[in-house]
Amino acid sequence: MVPSGKFYLLLVLGVAIAISLASLFSVTIGILGALLFDAILLLLMAIDNWRERGNMVEITRQPLGRLSIGRDNPVTLSIKSKNRKALIQIRDFYPIEFGVSHPKLQTSLPKNSSQEITYTVHPTYRGEYAWGDIQVRQLGAWGLAWSNKKIPQSFKVAVYPDLLGLRQLSIKLTLQNTGTMRQARRMGIGTEFAELREYRMGDDPRFVDWKATARRLGATPSASLQVRVLEPEQEQTLIILLDRGRLMTANVQGLKRFDWGLNATLSLALAGIHRGDRVGVAVFDREIVTWIPPERGQNQLAKLIDRLTPIQPVLLEPDYLGACTSLVNQQTRRALVVLITDIIDVTASAELLAALGRLAPRYLPFCVTLRDPQVDKQAHSFTKDLDGAYSRAVALDLISQRQVAFAQLKQKGVLVLDAPANQISEQIVDRYLQLKARNQL
Repeated sequence: MVPSGKFYLLLVLGVAIAISLASLFSVTIGILGALLFDAILLLLMAIDNWRERGNMVEITRQPLGRLSIGRDNPVTLSIKSKNRKALIQIRDFYPIEFGVSHPKLQTSLPKNSSQEITYTVHPTYRGEYAWGDIQVRQLGAWGLAWSNKKIPQSFKVAVYPDLLGLRQLSIKLTLQNTGTMRQARRMGIGTEFAELREYRMGDDPRFVDWKATARRLGATPSASLQVRVLEPEQEQTLIILLDRGRLMTANVQGLKRFDWGLNATLSLALAGIHRGDRVGVAVFDREIVTWIPPERGQNQLAKLIDRLTPIQPVLLEPDYLGACTSLVNQQTRRALVVLITDIIDVTASAELLAALGRLAPRYLPFCVTLRDPQVDKQAHSFTKDLDGAYSRAVALDLISQRQVAFAQLKQKGVLVLDAPANQISEQIVDRYLQLKARNQL
């Protein structure tokens, strides 16, 4: 039982009455009057609380499932009132590590009615967390006391990579897939034979099938030239190397750089599976700590999510040469090798440059780096003081050093993508789809 604001106002009124009685009669009568008033008020508050306990609302939390890191995950509470109008306050004991849109909820329900309240939680770390019970307060009919009730709703909740983003990407890829493949076939690019059709204005003469044309002319003298329609080769191999070393432990835009890289890894894997590729993933620091061989199908995506979710970054320098050497031993056929990491400068990234340079031309190496948008903002901000000028100079130097490293990678035949960490998933998928459409692998 918790006294309401109305109760405290009445207490103040009781003090005023006691002062009036003391001034009119005596101090003793004033004190006795105040005590009597307070006793009656406390009794009424207790009765109000007791009457309300039998009419407390029922609250259930809808199943949450798996939460997505770095996203606003909705939490829905279902509320049902009884034989009386209910004014309630709700405190849901979500994990303290989560950000939340509404720490305390308040609503009013007519009698015998139902209502749903939704708020969001924003986790920034993966893992398993304990979610507590629901605490509800309901104001009595006389408005003198809040009745307390604890509703048992505790359970364990798991925070995964960005599953909400994966669902959105899956829908997008499904809608685009048919149209994209039809466009690729019309363009006549690819290596796998799809069909024969009649020659159209603008078709590349190199794709004319003279043998098929001769057979068609033999049967029908007025037949047109026949053109081979090719489509991009399916069942190619995509290998993703995800760095979990020292640079990936830094916080960028509210998440660790490794978490942004993990989200990009799963997004790229989903895109590869949608395009019929065999997708494999390796996570490494000083050695490869997790290796998931390339496979096709949705079962592979589920395996990647389960195996990669528990992995955390560590304060170790990554061994790029070791990771690439191990990959060469594991993967003999040609593949698109995407390395997700970060670069500081040419000197610190010398091993990375050497490792990726060794992959070409047997494989198609693709270096993806996660840039900190704050560095970009600092480099392009106007400064008025000496400290600001120094910070801007450092940011500009970091960007310049990265550009030199990227230029050296491109000279060695390595594809490069440098994007803000919070945009990396979208850009890496778009770049991969472009590679597939152009049949660069």
